[in-house]
Amino acid sequence: MNIHIKNGRLVDPKNELDIIQDIYIADGKILAIGNKPDVFRIDRILDASHLVVCPGLVDLSVRLREPGLEYMATLESEMNAAVAGGVTSFACPPDTDPPLDEPGLVEMLKHRARNLNQAHVYPIGALTQGLLGEHLTEMAELRDAGCIVFGQPNGLLGNLRILLQAMQYASTYGLSVWLSPQDKNLAYDGVAHDGEVATRLGLPAIPVCAETVAISNIILLTSEVDVHVHLCRISSAKGLAMVRTARQQGLSMTCDVSMNHIHMSDMDIGFFDSNCHVIPPLRSISDRDALRGGLLDGTIDAICSDHAPVDEDAKLLPFAQAEIGATGVELLLPLTLKYGMEMKRPLAQVLAKITSEPAKVLGIDAGHLSPGAAADICIFDPDIYWKVTSTALLSQGKNTPFLGMEVPGKVRYTLINGNIVYES
Repeated sequence: MNIHIKNGRLVDPKNELDIIQDIYIADGKILAIGNKPDVFRIDRILDASHLVVCPGLVDLSVRLREPGLEYMATLESEMNAAVAGGVTSFACPPDTDPPLDEPGLVEMLKHRARNLNQAHVYPIGALTQGLLGEHLTEMAELRDAGCIVFGQPNGLLGNLRILLQAMQYASTYGLSVWLSPQDKNLAYDGVAHDGEVATRLGLPAIPVCAETVAISNIILLTSEVDVHVHLCRISSAKGLAMVRTARQQGLSMTCDVSMNHIHMSDMDIGFFDSNCHVIPPLRSISDRDALRGGLLDGTIDAICSDHAPVDEDAKLLPFAQAEIGATGVELLLPLTLKYGMEMKRPLAQVLAKITSEPAKVLGIDAGHLSPGAAADICIFDPDIYWKVTSTALLSQGKNTPFLGMEVPGKVRYTLINGNIVYES
């Protein structure tokens, strides 16, 4: 289908564009921007007047819950939710059941995702077999099956020798290692930030040092091996400062933050709101403000949804026993816009954190609107506010701490490879 998107406000952070401009799409790619090509037969016109036309969003953490955890969510439900949120590419963590530690599992997931013909799925390969931290996976075989990065999403490996070997293996093949900076021994059975709220509510706490000790170990090992490391979900001011220093010293290191942590703090737990039970935990207000500052100065490369749908009954348990995680792929755009408005930042600078910058971290050609590029596009109304309710979310998981909140930005169209996959 040849598509003409007309009169839209084109915002492309990578190409430094913020202008009212038309886009012409043919054969699944962006044919031209601005003037209509000489030979172009229009099949459909999308009027984007008063709307923003930007690259499709890139999310660094969307749990699909397949294989093995379909009672929480299915591939179909979560990919529908992704495109409804304007997300056209995303990384899928390996903590499924079984974990993504075998080529056959990765190939099956990629095949199922391709058949749905929606968002581009990039599986994160498991760093160790069964994510148990005891034996390395065959990263080269997993790479051939479709994994482009490798991670350990359930906390830092307890055996640092295994981690060092994993970094050396990844370095040999030029692969990135994605690590969750949380020391398991220090975090132990904690569920909330070690502060006044956890003390008042009697909740087991996770101290900030669980993050800083993990980051310290990662930095020391990274200085020994020529490997790129990505830190998933920075949560504290002290941890952020360590990353900033490491990058200034020349280490190849990137990091992201979840949208939950730039808007919320441990105070939002209130009276045991289990929707706020996330890992890493929501930390203090000063930590939240520091994370916002880290986005502004470029220390934090990307904002992700950290999408983790769970079974409704699992969130009805007491806070400490409730399932960990919050749904959010449909809220990535609105909550990023909300952050930008509160910080009074230019729209292009804000959108970079969910388009071009995460694409760079993931190492994919996405997040921009260059002529010749795949027509992965999000068109949204920045002036519409809508209420986050369980019925408004397409994700099978309705577990979000933002229920009842009015948020800005409503996706009108999502295009992937020139196909309109979502229209509201």
